[in-house]
Amino acid sequence: MTDRTAAVTRETAETEIEVVLDIDGDGETTIDTGIGFFDHMLDSFGTHGLFDLTVTCDGDLEIDDHHTVEDVGITLGEAFDEALGDKRGIRRFADQTVPMDESRGRIVVDISGRPYFDFDGEFSQDEVGEMTSFMARHFLRSLSMNAGLTLQAEIDGENAHHEIEALFKALARTLDDATRIDERRADTPSTKGEL
Repeated sequence: MTDRTAAVTRETAETEIEVVLDIDGDGETTIDTGIGFFDHMLDSFGTHGLFDLTVTCDGDLEIDDHHTVEDVGITLGEAFDEALGDKRGIRRFADQTVPMDESRGRIVVDISGRPYFDFDGEFSQDEVGEMTSFMARHFLRSLSMNAGLTLQAEIDGENAHHEIEALFKALARTLDDATRIDERRADTPSTKGEL
């Protein structure tokens, strides 16, 4: 199997981002976005997905968290798309439901090459630390659009910290499952022959 890695940078007037991803890693992470709770979520994502992940972002946090979270989602999505290449042999479909105390997050994914995003649920609080809760939803959308994923997400609970963390853990486990190589398959998992 070839290395499934990518290094992607994004520079705009709002953010400067570098993402280094190894899909077949050990869950080693180095994260620095300037938003403590977002760093915690990305660390959890790498750890539970067994992705080696480095994310650095210098963003316009003096304005708010929007550009940083959105642009990291874009860049991480591009990294997944690049690292997966022609997607030969992957399982493609997966879903996971992850609890965290009273909360639950569910992610369903198809690495389809056809971006689509759907979200069901409301966050219980508007902010967690310095991160706007809604930006977790926006991160998932940015990731799905740029990785070429059909991604459906849902949450319920009573604590936004737990709801968002359950989502990121479910995302990690789902993408780990969907990106795994199925040894029975030598081709791309599509009747069209490509994704």
